[in-house]
Amino acid sequence: MIDTLENQSAAEIGRLIAKGGLDPVEAAEFFLDRIERDRDNPSFILVTRKRALEEAEASRKRHREGRAAGPLDGVPIAWKDLVDMAGERTTAGSALYADSPPKERDAPIVENLDAAGMVALGKTNLSEFAFSALGLNPHFGTPRNPRDPTTPRVAGGSSSGAAVAVAGGLAPCAIGSDTGGSIRAPASFCGIVGFKTSEGRIDKQGVFPLSRTLDTIGPMAHTVEDCVLIDMALRGQSNTPVRAIDLSGVAFVVPDKSGIDDVQPEVGANLETTMKRLAAAGAKVTSRPIPQIGAMRALSAQYGSFVAIEAYAEHRAIFDSADAQRMDRRVVKRALGGRVPERDALNLQRGREELIAALTDELKGAVLVLPATPMTAPAIDPLERDDEAFRVANLRAIHYTFLGNLFRMCGLALPSGADAAGLPTGVQFLAPGGEDERLLSIGLSIEKAL
Repeated sequence: MIDTLENQSAAEIGRLIAKGGLDPVEAAEFFLDRIERDRDNPSFILVTRKRALEEAEASRKRHREGRAAGPLDGVPIAWKDLVDMAGERTTAGSALYADSPPKERDAPIVENLDAAGMVALGKTNLSEFAFSALGLNPHFGTPRNPRDPTTPRVAGGSSSGAAVAVAGGLAPCAIGSDTGGSIRAPASFCGIVGFKTSEGRIDKQGVFPLSRTLDTIGPMAHTVEDCVLIDMALRGQSNTPVRAIDLSGVAFVVPDKSGIDDVQPEVGANLETTMKRLAAAGAKVTSRPIPQIGAMRALSAQYGSFVAIEAYAEHRAIFDSADAQRMDRRVVKRALGGRVPERDALNLQRGREELIAALTDELKGAVLVLPATPMTAPAIDPLERDDEAFRVANLRAIHYTFLGNLFRMCGLALPSGADAAGLPTGVQFLAPGGEDERLLSIGLSIEKAL
């Protein structure tokens, strides 16, 4: 059983532990050893071996005494290194914080998963300040996508290390953040499941901010079931109303070519196959213009990037100082694009609210379906050599995911297949903010149908 752990879901590992077929300490040691063997691929910034083994020992004791903390008690998990953990520094992927003082306490979400019995393996790599959809990091190294053993490819960002940890079998699940696609893009590039929660659903205290409005926390895992259980634990809940539902009562809307205007042929073909399977399962699938998509893109083009505006406002003291010279030049350039007149920021906010309401009315309860990323994972080397190539690829990677953030939606990214070279493609399902339980319920049925 130990030999197959790297392919097991978090839920399945939890069931094995609960049945006595797997010891929590053995599970922790297995994944810690996997991380150690993969150290040439910089997916982890910090491994918390001592903490992990102590937590696994405590889980073992609970199980032996018949008082398990829940379905994930003893299951290992990795944390994106913008979440505070007691006794450890939080780098946010930046050299500026590489030697910062250790945090005095866990972030509330870390406390919640600890209370659920989960075992913290360590802190994963990311784009500096979580401000890139590709995952390149000049300070701690760039995690390589495990789906291509020959050509070094991006894992996607900013939750790059988290995606590599799950896809590479170093952890059954991980916690990422999503501000413009930072969970869904790497999930797509690496062929795993990623859940972007609604704004405000998950506590962000003790989490390094990029955009306090758009930042969301969520799980990256092997299955939708994993995401359901981790979402529950992140909120400190002991149960969930999420259950698989009959797809015959669900409507899916795929934008026509005015909304889906840039996809590789394989991405488009796999999206079409996905929707055919859902239709065969009884779902109502339609394709039609969604004018709010073009309107939201035009709004951003006119007034600026919502993320850049808030990121610059949040970290202006750094971006306007000599410290910026120690940062990834590409991150600084994006952030400085947030220096816009106050009236433009206000117009962007107002226009966003109007379009959110208009899209909700347009969908009338239907789930919006978009590609997660329009392409498969690009090679790293050309992006490192050419800043313009990086800029273009970065914007393209979030061409569809950032819509979910701007429209204040919750989103579920699932693998949709692969291209001829075996590189994963992804699809995302989006529902209005606050409908997380409904989307996850639908997601359980989607996963079964696919």
